[in-house]
Amino acid sequence: MELRTLKSFVEVVRQGGFSKAAKVVFATQSTVSKAVKQLEDELGLPLLDRLRHKSRLTAAGEIVYRRAIRLLAERDDLQAELEELRGLKRGVLRLGLPPIGSSTLFAPLFALYRQRFPEIEIRLSEHGSDRLNELLAAGEIDFAGLLPPIADEFASQVVRREPLMVLIAAGHPLAVRDVVSLNDLRETPFILFETGFALNRVIRDACRRNGFEPIVAARSTQIDFIAELAGAGLGVAFLPQLIAAQRTQVPIHLALLDEPETDWTMAMAWRRGAYLSPAAAAWLRLLREKGGAR
Repeated sequence: MELRTLKSFVEVVRQGGFSKAAKVVFATQSTVSKAVKQLEDELGLPLLDRLRHKSRLTAAGEIVYRRAIRLLAERDDLQAELEELRGLKRGVLRLGLPPIGSSTLFAPLFALYRQRFPEIEIRLSEHGSDRLNELLAAGEIDFAGLLPPIADEFASQVVRREPLMVLIAAGHPLAVRDVVSLNDLRETPFILFETGFALNRVIRDACRRNGFEPIVAARSTQIDFIAELAGAGLGVAFLPQLIAAQRTQVPIHLALLDEPETDWTMAMAWRRGAYLSPAAAAWLRLLREKGGAR
């Protein structure tokens, strides 16, 4: 079983097809197809259920995919360590960040990091928490900004804790309140982020603890658009206090969400026990120097 064959299989799953995977691994579609077939023949089990133009993982495929991304991550760790032995002087820091709060929390840290290590390249990937978990587990990024709960396979450093604020249109009856609970909002539509954002789970779990499912009026990935929709009266939105306070351009009322277990906690996570390059280790030292729970 060759790592190149595993890489082709993994990319077919990630990219959703053979043609897109071929572009990623710089091969022809037929080469990728043969690599997957070779892997299936070697293992004696089908890995993909091919339906028309789509392919779906079989039970065996799910096991091989899960193991393959770990093997490929270990290969990357090996290559990184060998590059250090060869005297690599320029490094790369690969960070995965969520759209919520990243600029506010991390821009000052980026500036300080660049000041200290001007030759290190910073590569940023911006995604929701579900995708960041996948990228981190696969070793495609060194760190991911995640909200708890964080998987046991990752170690983490808390960067910041903030209470959640409710964004309420100025004309709403609750706009006179400085503090509201989720029970106060049972009949009010919610404006949430798209599926895959951890903040959605925090809100939905809290609603379920209170015995109801929220009415969802709209979803978006854009903080400013969500604030605008809330200000226009489409529904209420939820943002960490630090980020909500910056939405001054929107005529909107901010009220503290009085609900346990809904604090927004941003943590920087990395693969437990994985090799950290000097560039990554320097970032972790900076986080511990300047970060910590607030």
